[in-house]
Formats: sequence, structure tokens, C-alpha cells
Amino acid sequence: MDKQRMEIKVCGMRERDNCYQLVQEVNPDWMGLIFYPKSPRLVSAESADWLVDLPIKKVGVFVGEEQSEIRSKAALFGLSALQLHGGESVEVVQQLKKDTELEIWKVFGVGENLDWKLMEEFVPHVDRFLFDTATASKGGSGKTFDWKLLKDYPFEKGFFLSGGLRLEHAAEILELGKDIPQLLGVDVNSGFEIDPGLKHIPDLKEFKLKLNR
Repeated sequence: MDKQRMEIKVCGMRERDNCYQLVQEVNPDWMGLIFYPKSPRLVSAESADWLVDLPIKKVGVFVGEEQSEIRSKAALFGLSALQLHGGESVEVVQQLKKDTELEIWKVFGVGENLDWKLMEEFVPHVDRFLFDTATASKGGSGKTFDWKLLKDYPFEKGFFLSGGLRLEHAAEILELGKDIPQLLGVDVNSGFEIDPGLKHIPDLKEFKLKLNR
């Protein structure tokens, strides 16, 4: 991958017109669809009728979901990647990779520290890690974590940065990418919202320009 370009994933998308506008005006690398029932950004099954044909790579976000349900949603929505936010075991990750042949992103919530040893066994079986602010709600908190904790990142496996990212963070993100080449991109959500599931497109356009000028 071209290290000069940051990938961008816009997560928590749900509203039809907003999704089409995102693709047409921002065209991020990925669009995230949340399938966690407790999330205010939950995507309905009925939305699959139009989302499946949207010309963008879609990431399904799951929290401790049954494998059968994950496989069903992957097919129904035409997902390109599975983002796992729960306590999934390495065995579950391996099985999902085998069954779906999709990219697997394993999420780790970051509090006051990071346990690299815990992640080590996942390295051979995931396509990337994603670091988000540790919260009971499993994302969408609007809060950042201490990025200095990532300076000791020990793996070659690439990762995404998430957790309360906003337009004003663009310069800091680029600096972090210079220090840590494994930083492939960012996952944005609540920091660019008008309401849960409804994104402010002009800010996303500006953010993309600042990350990849």
C-alpha cells in the first residue's frame, strides 16, 4: 500500500440519502454498517435492498454475534470485511475467515494500557487490527484514547485508528502515521455526525483532503 495515503472508513452509516451522498461526494475507502442491536446506529435488514448495490466496500460491525448471523448479514449486505468488536476467540476468527473469505478486522478497546500479548495470537488470522476507545457501548463514544500507547506497537500487521476522531485531529493523525508506518488509516463515526447515523458530509470531505493532500 502507498504509505503516503491514509485509508478512511466512515462508520455508522444508515440513512439512504446520506449514504449515497457519502459515496458520491466523499468516496471513502470503506463504509461501516453496524449490526449491534444496542447501537443507536443499527442498520435494519430492510436497508439491504439498496445498500447491497451501493458501489463502496462495506464493513459489517458485530459485537459477540453468532457466526451464522454474521454469515447471513455478510451475504445479504454484500460485505467486504467483518469488524469484530466482541470477545471473539482466535478459533471463531479462523472459522469466519474460512467460511466467508472476507477481510477480518479485530477490534481492541483501549483504556489505560494495551496488552500486546493478548493480540499476538490473532496476528496470523486477521487482516488488520482496529484500536478504539474502550467503552461499555462498544464504540461511538466520541472519546479519544491516549495515542502514545500505540508508539510501542510491536507487529507488522497494519491497523486502523478509531475513537472520537474529528476534523481537528487530521494533523495529529498524519504525525502519528509518520512515527508508526503500520497505521493504515482511520475509522470515523460520531465526531462527524449531525445525529446518530447521519453524517455531516462537508466535514468529511475536508477531513479526507487534509489527510491526503
